[in-house]
Amino acid sequence: MLAQAKMVKVLIVDDSAVVRRILSEELGKDPAIQVVGTAPDPFVARDKIVQLAPDVLTLDVEMPRMDGITFLGKLMQHRPMPVIVLSSLTPEGGRTALAALEAGAVEVMCKPGGSYTVGDACEELAQKIKAAAVARISARPGAGTSAPVHRLSMVETTNKIFAIGASTGGVQALTEVVTAFPANVPGTVIVQHMPAQFTRSFAERLNSLSAAQVKEAENGDSVVPGRVLLAPGGYHMLLNRSGANYYVTVKDGPTVCHQRPSVEVLFQSVAKYAGANAVGAILTGMGNDGAQGLLAMRQAGAHTVGQDEASCVVYGMPKAAAETGAVERVVPLDRVAEVMIQLAQV
Repeated sequence: MLAQAKMVKVLIVDDSAVVRRILSEELGKDPAIQVVGTAPDPFVARDKIVQLAPDVLTLDVEMPRMDGITFLGKLMQHRPMPVIVLSSLTPEGGRTALAALEAGAVEVMCKPGGSYTVGDACEELAQKIKAAAVARISARPGAGTSAPVHRLSMVETTNKIFAIGASTGGVQALTEVVTAFPANVPGTVIVQHMPAQFTRSFAERLNSLSAAQVKEAENGDSVVPGRVLLAPGGYHMLLNRSGANYYVTVKDGPTVCHQRPSVEVLFQSVAKYAGANAVGAILTGMGNDGAQGLLAMRQAGAHTVGQDEASCVVYGMPKAAAETGAVERVVPLDRVAEVMIQLAQV
């Protein structure tokens, strides 16, 4: 069946001729991918998109004539399509990558460097391209502008924990969910698949938009009402409990479900230490990370929520969780925060 599937047509946009050549050669080795063209800048890319009708675009950030973020914003307004942004691992790159995700990119990947070899990077990129090809992309008029946020009200709760996992499309999804939380939201722990150094920028961005405090988690941080902790890229985050007090452990370790941080690791720890005091939610993303952990949470008495297919960018992780019986309530993205708060009061 896979051999008969339609090949994914890819256009590579990068100002470096070397990068364009390497990506073309490496991606061309995948029988499911066809590199239909390359472009050195957004203006050439614009014409080639019309001529070649690619399924997926890979996009550099720093380019001549027009930067990648500006181009991405225009593209999402006028011809929305799956875009994977390639960025460098620098503090500045972290903020730029976050801007790309907010503008509509389905993924941000780091360019090869250090121990991150070309082969590893291109293999991962090929997988993300194939996932992006089936992503649901809609027009984003005025992409990058901030709309007023409606925050939900709630009554006081005791010893409640919110745990959320997300991957592809998760930046936009988490922004919608977290900014809808009230200032006294139950202590919240989140894993979003994202490279190291990008998570701090994302946490700071969420904090600027939210009523609750949002921060990148540090080892030993308390999980208390009004605080949202985001797992740092490259590290697992686990919930722990000492008496009535919850806190997180941030640590290194092998990947789980091919991820670090892993939703599975977080959810299993929440099942163990929070049990029926928790509400879990699994949002848009490829793969099955978190499915068994969410099931363990539900079996421990927690309430669980899964984002519905129609509102997911990629209906992978929520689907896998639903198929295991882990999901108690299936809801659209714009109701996830509301339903979690309702379930925390049950």
